[in-house]
Amino acid sequence: MSTENKIDMEIFKIIKTAMHSASDLEDMGNRLVQLLTGALDIKGCTLFAANPDNKELEILTTFGLSPGYLRKGAISSKKSIAAIYNQKPVVVSDTSQTDLLQYPEAARKEGIKSIISLPVVFSDKVIGAIRLYNHKSWNVSEHDLGTLMLFADHVGMAMMYTRLLNAFMLIKDAVDGVHNIWVDSN
Repeated sequence: MSTENKIDMEIFKIIKTAMHSASDLEDMGNRLVQLLTGALDIKGCTLFAANPDNKELEILTTFGLSPGYLRKGAISSKKSIAAIYNQKPVVVSDTSQTDLLQYPEAARKEGIKSIISLPVVFSDKVIGAIRLYNHKSWNVSEHDLGTLMLFADHVGMAMMYTRLLNAFMLIKDAVDGVHNIWVDSN
C-alpha cells in the first residue's frame, strides 16, 4: 500500500465528536474502534488499558478481530510491541518481517499484515494503547500518524476524565446517602 493520507479533517471531526459525546469509557471506546476501523478501511482496532500490577495490556474494547485471535493469550507489555513505553508510536509495516510481536503466528492466522500501536498517555505516563490491525501492508503517512497520535491523546484525557467522573459520582452518592439518613432520622 502506498503512503497516502487516509485521515482528513472531516474524519477527525467525526471521530472526535463521537468520542466526546459518549456517555462512558466503554461507549467512547466502542465508538472509537468502530469508527477508526471503518474510516481507515482496516481489519480491526483495539483499545487497551495498561495494568501496572501485572505489566499487561488489557482489552477495554475491540472491533473487527476474531474471538480466536482475542483469546491468543495475555498481552505482555514487555513482549508485545513494548516500544510504546517510550511514548512513541510503533509502525509494523509487515508482520512477517518483525520480532516485535508476541504472537506472530496468531497474527498470520488472523490475516494481519501490519499493525500500528499508539501509546495512550496521560500526565506523561502510558496508561494504555490503541492498536490498528490491517489486512494488508501499510506504510502510514506522517500526517496520518500525527493525527492518530492526536486521537490517542484525546483518548488518554477521556480515560482519566471518566475515572475522575466515576470517583466523583461515588462520593456524591455516598454523601447523598448520608444526607438522606440524617434527614430521615430527624
